[in-house]
Amino acid sequence: MLVAEYVGYVSLTPFRMRGHAGTVPAATTIATNTATTTHRIVIVAFPGIQSLDVVGPFEVFASATQIVQHSRPMAHGYDVSVVSVLGGTVTSESGIGLVTSPLPATDGRAPGIDTLILAGGTGVFEARHDALLMAWIAATAPRCRRVATVCTGAFLAAQAGLLDGRTVTTHWARAVRLAAEFPSVVVDSDPIYVRDGNVWTSAGVTAGIDLSLALVEQDHGTDVAQTVARWLVMFLHRPGGQTQFAAPVWAPRAERSAVRATQALVEAAPGGDHRLAVLAATAAMSVRHFSRVFTDEVGDTPGRYVERVRLEAARHELETSADTLDVVAARCGFGSAETLRRAFQRRLGVAPDAYRRRFRLAV
Repeated sequence: MLVAEYVGYVSLTPFRMRGHAGTVPAATTIATNTATTTHRIVIVAFPGIQSLDVVGPFEVFASATQIVQHSRPMAHGYDVSVVSVLGGTVTSESGIGLVTSPLPATDGRAPGIDTLILAGGTGVFEARHDALLMAWIAATAPRCRRVATVCTGAFLAAQAGLLDGRTVTTHWARAVRLAAEFPSVVVDSDPIYVRDGNVWTSAGVTAGIDLSLALVEQDHGTDVAQTVARWLVMFLHRPGGQTQFAAPVWAPRAERSAVRATQALVEAAPGGDHRLAVLAATAAMSVRHFSRVFTDEVGDTPGRYVERVRLEAARHELETSADTLDVVAARCGFGSAETLRRAFQRRLGVAPDAYRRRFRLAV
């Protein structure tokens, strides 16, 4: 049975994928293997790797091993290794050198891999064209109980054909590219991580730690995973999705000058009167014609565009001012704090006051 779990949304509600037979609540996790089993974790590295994509998961599994061995007699935990095509030192995109082992044999001589993790980084776009690496991933992945990707490591998995027909996530800044280059993959840019069957994918960089905690929770239960999270000073299930961390991505400018003028009007005064009829009149078009032209040229309806601009304005206010939610809501066109809260929950998966605590700048 293939199951997709979305983690990163406040509700943590089960999600049913089309064509998949069943749901499992993301907040309920049962250890699927006994603690006496040693889980072999192999993390794949390459030149230009994002070092935290490797080190973050490694630390989670190493910490889990210490906790399991300390608290449970005869427990083993994890055997974690970092590998690359040739072995030796691999230089990360930040210049940190990571010591790796050569790729394990695929002829059955090497011990079985329980979980294969494909890390990301700027070097992934060259690594995905390394014939030896891609052949090894394609041959190894089907023999593993789980395959996981961190950040742009999803491009390696997609290149190897491991993500076809699956719902996945990746770093918010690379999601559009992943979807465009691999149309058979369903890309959702908001979750912190996604599970679809035995394939787990995570958002950017630190989300690999969130994903690794989820894998520990699946193997050894919530108590062990929660203890690791506390030692790392992290949430076991991070509130909200990665959209709250994304930089604003503005819609394209319309070709028609009249529609561009309405875009500029909305952006210049997010709290103004931007009802559909008012915008249509500004563009000297009928409501129906304006709505159709705006949607065709901008890629979003006028109403959703206005809300997006207002949301970005509210984000800026929450980051840079100490004004109350009521004041911010009125200034940015939401009218009330409750309307602002609903927009934040719907778009970002987090409450505005929680967003402020997390992102407010020192002023």
